[in-house]
Amino acid sequence: MSARPQPPTGLSHPEAQALTELWVVRHGESTWNAVGRYQGQTDVPLSEVGVLQASSLAERLTGRHFAAVYSSDLKRASHTAEIVTERLEGAPAVQLDTGLREIDVGELGGLNRSDIRSTYPEFVAALEADPWLTRRPGGESMADLQERSSKAFKHIAARHRGESVIVFTHGGVVRVAVGLALGGVPQNAWARLSVANTSITRILLGQSGGILLGFNDAAHLEDLEAAGEADDLGLGATP
Repeated sequence: MSARPQPPTGLSHPEAQALTELWVVRHGESTWNAVGRYQGQTDVPLSEVGVLQASSLAERLTGRHFAAVYSSDLKRASHTAEIVTERLEGAPAVQLDTGLREIDVGELGGLNRSDIRSTYPEFVAALEADPWLTRRPGGESMADLQERSSKAFKHIAARHRGESVIVFTHGGVVRVAVGLALGGVPQNAWARLSVANTSITRILLGQSGGILLGFNDAAHLEDLEAAGEADDLGLGATP
C-alpha cells in the first residue's frame, strides 16, 4: 500500500499533520444518466453499466485501507459504495449522509435538456445569466449545493484528522470538493469541470484550507466503454 501523500514540496501548511485525505468518488452510471434525464435527488438505481463500473473500481481498490466510508443516501451512490466496500480492507460499514446528495433539481427531475429548454425558458435564461445563484424550479442553486455539501465534507474531515476516508457521492458534490481544495472555483467554471462516473478525486482538507491531489481519475474504466460525464449541474453540457 502506498504511503500517505504529503503536501507538495515548498507549500507551507500549518496543519500538515492534521489534514484529512478524502477520496471522493462519483457514483456509477444510473438508468437516467444512460438516457440523459436530469435526476437530482430522485432515487434512481444504477444501470447495468453502472454496476460494472463500480465493480471495476472495487477491483482497483481491493485491499486498500480507509478509516471510514461515507455515502450519499441516494441508492445510485450507496449501491456503488456497497460494491466497492466489500473489497476494501476490513469491509468497513457505509455511513450515509444526506448532505452528500446531488443538487436538488426540483421540477426538472425526469426531464431531458430539450424538455427543460422548451418548458422553462425563463429559468434557462436566468441560469445562463447567473449560473451560481439561480435555483432550479422548486430546487437548489449551485450556491445552495456548495453550502450544504461543504458542511458535510468539513464535518467528515473534522472526525478523521490525519486519516484517509472514501466518500461516494455525485458530480455536483465532487465539484464542491474541488472548490474546498482550491479555495474556491470561479462561479462560471463549475459546470465545465467534467466528472466521470466512478472517477476518483482526491483532496487533503484541514481547518484552514485544502490541497487538490488528483481529479477525475477513471483509469479503472479503460477496458469498459467511455465513462459517462453527464450530470445535473448545467444546460450548456449534456444533463
